[in-house]
Amino acid sequence: MSHLLDFRPKILVVDDEAANLQVLKQILQEDYRLFFAKDGLKALELAISEKPNLILLDVMMPGMTGHETCKKLRNEPSTSRIPVIFVTAMAEEEDEADGFEAGAVDYITKPVSPAIVKARVKTHLSLVRNEELKETRLQIIQRLGLAAEYKDNETGLHVIRMSHYSQTLAKALGHSEETAEKILHASPMHDIGKIGIPDSILQKPGKLDPEEWEIMKTHSKIGAEIIGDHDSSLLQMAKSIALNHHEKWDGSGYPNGIMGDAIPIEARIVTIADVFDALTTERPYKKAWSIEDAVNHIRKGAGSHFDPGLVPVFLNLMPELLEIRERWAET
Repeated sequence: MSHLLDFRPKILVVDDEAANLQVLKQILQEDYRLFFAKDGLKALELAISEKPNLILLDVMMPGMTGHETCKKLRNEPSTSRIPVIFVTAMAEEEDEADGFEAGAVDYITKPVSPAIVKARVKTHLSLVRNEELKETRLQIIQRLGLAAEYKDNETGLHVIRMSHYSQTLAKALGHSEETAEKILHASPMHDIGKIGIPDSILQKPGKLDPEEWEIMKTHSKIGAEIIGDHDSSLLQMAKSIALNHHEKWDGSGYPNGIMGDAIPIEARIVTIADVFDALTTERPYKKAWSIEDAVNHIRKGAGSHFDPGLVPVFLNLMPELLEIRERWAET
């Protein structure tokens, strides 16, 4: 079996008593890859080199205590996100409070119960997997957004800028941190449908003729079809933005000509952010507009192109937006 890859989760077990290590080994060795340390320094070393999925850590150890070890793990970037469960005979409420303050996610008291150890380990590894899936999903969404931008002859910095503009506006409108972050991560896919538009249209240096323009407008529906239907609220939002970010407040937009509050709020937010960045960035078919001209255009578009309630909020954010623009400037 040793020649086969072992994909079982990795657990680092830290205790200065060999007997305690043996007990935890018996409970966990069948389902997990185990690493053992008898002191805090060795634990830190193994945590950095092996990147375990979870750490079971004794509190009372000679030299560096479990609390001190946990704090060091939290301060080290490469180990800061590894969950730590304290395994200890110290069961007073104050001891637990100290442990959580040091950065632990849970407590198991000695003498350990095999059923409790297995259940707690399984629960926290499940939380880790959910975090990893979320992280992976975000990366895929961002990469797909960049793919559309590269096809559209852009650097990919457009999607970064406009998504940060969108997040900033969402926060200023009173949306929760979570919703604003969702908009940040969903908005890079707004133009994913351009993957389905012929290069001859997408990269044409001059103005599109009416027939080409009708083809170009299909990118909203193509984008929604590419993203599809999902249980994930993030992907639901990405689909809504892709489909609706070219709708206009007065109903003259596309693809469905919906108007006013019928346009989802996330799409109304992205519409302003997208237009502002497009205007102030050089494209193959146009020069970059000045900030002043772009601001005037957005102000004039309030109530026709843009949600009139959003425009003044967006324009009041201009110092923050210009900082974002500077941070992600085209080279």
